Amino acid sequence: MAPPEVFSLSQQTPVTCHAFNADRTQVAVSLNSNEVLIYQREGNDWKHIDTLTEHDKQVTSIDWAPKSNRIVTSAQDRNAYVWQQTPDPQTGHMIWKPTLVLLRINRAATYVRWSPNEDKFAVASGARAIAICSFDPEGDWWVSRLLKKPIRSTVLSVDWHPNNVLLAAGSADMKARVFSAYIKDVDKRPAPSVWGEKLPFNTICGEYASPSGGWVHDVAFSPSGDVLAFASHDSSVTVVYPGGPAVYTIKMSILPLVTLTWTTEESIVAAGHDCQPLVFSGNQGGWELVGSLDDPQSNKSAGGARSGFGASPVGRLNSAAFNTFRNAAERGISNVPGSPTSASSGESELFTVHQNTITSVRPYEGVPGNITKVSTSGVDGKLVVWDVNAVTPIGATGLAGKLGKMQLR
Repeated sequence: MAPPEVFSLSQQTPVTCHAFNADRTQVAVSLNSNEVLIYQREGNDWKHIDTLTEHDKQVTSIDWAPKSNRIVTSAQDRNAYVWQQTPDPQTGHMIWKPTLVLLRINRAATYVRWSPNEDKFAVASGARAIAICSFDPEGDWWVSRLLKKPIRSTVLSVDWHPNNVLLAAGSADMKARVFSAYIKDVDKRPAPSVWGEKLPFNTICGEYASPSGGWVHDVAFSPSGDVLAFASHDSSVTVVYPGGPAVYTIKMSILPLVTLTWTTEESIVAAGHDCQPLVFSGNQGGWELVGSLDDPQSNKSAGGARSGFGASPVGRLNSAAFNTFRNAAERGISNVPGSPTSASSGESELFTVHQNTITSVRPYEGVPGNITKVSTSGVDGKLVVWDVNAVTPIGATGLAGKLGKMQLR
C-alpha cells in the first residue's frame, strides 16, 4: 500500500477548505481567516506564493475551475468573489483580480461550487436560500437568482449534476434536496433523467430526510448523476436511487461524517469528526462500510513517523512538558494522573494521520468515475493525499468495535 502524502500547512490553525488547480501544482486554502492563501508545489513541499485579500470575514468555501482557471470564494461577510488572473498594468506580472458577485443574501455564504461547464456557480447560505450565479456580459458582473422554497434553514453544502442543470443541497433542516437550477439564457434544455423531464428553475426533483433528524452536512451526485449520497450529523450515510426507487442508510456508532465524494459509481470516500477517511462500497443491491484509507495500527509505535510527515519539531517544541501543555490547550487532553483523559500516555497523540476533524475531502487524481487519489484537509492544519485503492479493512483499523451497531436499511 502506498503511504499517504502528508503536508503540514499550519501548526496551529485549521484548514477550513481547500481547492486544487487543474494540474495540481497549486492549491488554494483558507486557514480559518478572511484570506485565501495560494501555495505552489515545489518537490515534496508547498511554498506560499500569493494571498487573496478581499473578504471581511472568515472564508467558508473555495472552488477552483479547472478549465477556465478561475477561483470562486464565499465567506461569512455575505459575499462571493470570482478571481481571475490578469497582467498587472504596471509590472506585467500575473495577479488575481477579484470580481464581486451580487448574491442578494442577508446571511453568511456557507459553500460554493462551480457547475461542470463553469458558466455558473451555486452559493449556499444561511439565508435559507441558494444563489445560482451567472455572468452578465452587459453589466460585466456576476448576477444571481435564488432558490428558496422549501428550504427552512441554513444550507450547508451543494453539488452539481453532470448535466449542469440539477443541483443537490444539504441543509440544517435535516433534508437533502435536488433542485433544478436551469437558467434560460445560459443552459441548453437537459435530456430526461431519473430526476425528471421538465425542469424549470426551482423545480424540486427530490427531497430526502436525514434518518434520525441530523443536519445534512454534505451531498454528492455519483459520476453518472443517477445516484445521490449525503452524510448527516446522526452519524449516517444515505445513498438514494431515485430510479429504483431505493434508499440505503448506513448508521454508525462513530462521530459524524461531514464531507464525502464519489470515487467510482460504486464507491464513496467520507470523512469527518472521526479523523480518518472511510470507504463505502455498494450498488442498487445494498451498501456497506468496507474500511478506511488510514491505517492507525501502523502509527502505534512510539515515536514512529509516517511517510510524508516531514521533519519533527526541535527544541522546546519537542519536549514532553510542552507537548503535554499543547495537547491540553488544543485537544483538551491531559496526562495528569487521575484526570479523565489520562488513561494512557498514548491518548496525547491520535493513531490516525489527521489529529483532528477532517473538514473537506476532494478528488485529487483521476477522472470522474475513476478517481485514484483524494485529498483531505483538517482542523489540525494538515493537507493529505490518499490512494483510494489502499483500503485498510474494518477489523484492522479498530473500527470493528465502534461499528458493532452499524445498521443498513
